[in-house]
Amino acid sequence: MKQFQSSELLKSLPKQFFAGLVKKVGEYIAAGHDVINLGQGNPDQPTPPHIVAKLQEAAANPLNHKYSPFQGFGYLKQAAADFYLREYGVTIDANKEVAILFGGKAGLVEIPQCLLNPGDTILVPDPGYPDYWSGIALAQAEMVTMPLRAENGFLPNYQELDSAALSKAKLMFLNYPNNPTGATASMEFFTETVKLANENDICVVHDFAYGAIGFDGVKPVSFLQADGAKEVGIEIYTLSKTYNMAGWRVGFAVGNETVISAIELLQDHLYVSLFGAVQEAAAVALTGPQDCVNELNELYERRRNVLITGLQSLGWNVTAPKGSFFAWLKVPDGYTSEEFSTMLLEQAHIMVAPGIGFGNFGEGYVRVGLLSSEERLAEAVRRISGLEIFKK
Repeated sequence: MKQFQSSELLKSLPKQFFAGLVKKVGEYIAAGHDVINLGQGNPDQPTPPHIVAKLQEAAANPLNHKYSPFQGFGYLKQAAADFYLREYGVTIDANKEVAILFGGKAGLVEIPQCLLNPGDTILVPDPGYPDYWSGIALAQAEMVTMPLRAENGFLPNYQELDSAALSKAKLMFLNYPNNPTGATASMEFFTETVKLANENDICVVHDFAYGAIGFDGVKPVSFLQADGAKEVGIEIYTLSKTYNMAGWRVGFAVGNETVISAIELLQDHLYVSLFGAVQEAAAVALTGPQDCVNELNELYERRRNVLITGLQSLGWNVTAPKGSFFAWLKVPDGYTSEEFSTMLLEQAHIMVAPGIGFGNFGEGYVRVGLLSSEERLAEAVRRISGLEIFKK
């Protein structure tokens, strides 16, 4: 077979750090081991029945068998606007301030290509969601990392950012509740962010993927709730986590209308919008009964408590996350994040994600997903208790 060379652009894309780990887990499972997979971020619960029922009904409608409008149906944009008004008290113009996305990831990868030229600078959290790096590479932009440290609640300290980098930056990614740390942001932090963005002409992109998942009775704050936020940026929301619709690939961006317009222009050249039945079901999810969201949040909080309480009982100094469906656990002394992850897999048959895969400042931590049952999490604690380093 003739071998064709990939483009230089494809060769520049970041390596998939976790691909090797997933392969290794597969080998353990193939060998007959019972692996508890806590390393991935794939929701384990089904989509609520009323959303599935709407998809089934809408799929039979011949109108949905045609091409959808390139920029999405107006009813779904209006549903997104209604959702933001109900949940956050934020007024959104459905015609100008909403872009329909093929899941949140698509928007996050598209944004750098929409707003940056080769060599432009973007500020990115470290540790952070690795797919931010993909869009940056596709835009041939330069990345400046913002360290997220435990002593600052895993929020970036804007005072320590280099003034030259700030003056060059055109874009900033933020993500709260945070993947991988489980940290949340305050209104004060977002207000500070708006001020920084205004002073430096930076567009803020807030990845609100885990917006529905907050613990201890505290609802996560939307960036757009901060005064002036809509003037300096956008928020990207996905239905993947809130409604267990990860495989449906539907989300939306809301905020600054010039950024929304840029996203829609790029997507006009890439796609012919989402299947109409998926859009109808998404609208029902956003505007219909929200009991399922509350129940899901309670489920994750119970799982969090089982895991964190159990690990603390072993003498492991871990902190409970404030949001998201991840726990960010400090690795015991004497191990790197990869060494500790490997030991858990080899000796306890538990998969976790090493923190170094999320950036240099992720070293010293592992990310654990709350995406297995309470029984499996308790079993994971039991297996960990048998490791030599936790024996008293």
